[in-house]
Amino acid sequence: MPQLNPAPWFLILVFSWFIFLTLIPPKVLAHTFPNEPSAQSAEVHKTKAWNWPWH
Repeated sequence: MPQLNPAPWFLILVFSWFIFLTLIPPKVLAHTFPNEPSAQSAEVHKTKAWNWPWH
């Protein structure tokens, strides 16, 4: 029963994790969003006070 012999399966596990950890993170970190947030303007908008006719 090959399940009882961990030697080949452990090596496969190690190599697969090595591939995942070396190839996938750079691809994920290189992802850019299509809608980059723009900086808000520094001008402060003057808001008017509400004129409540019933108060």
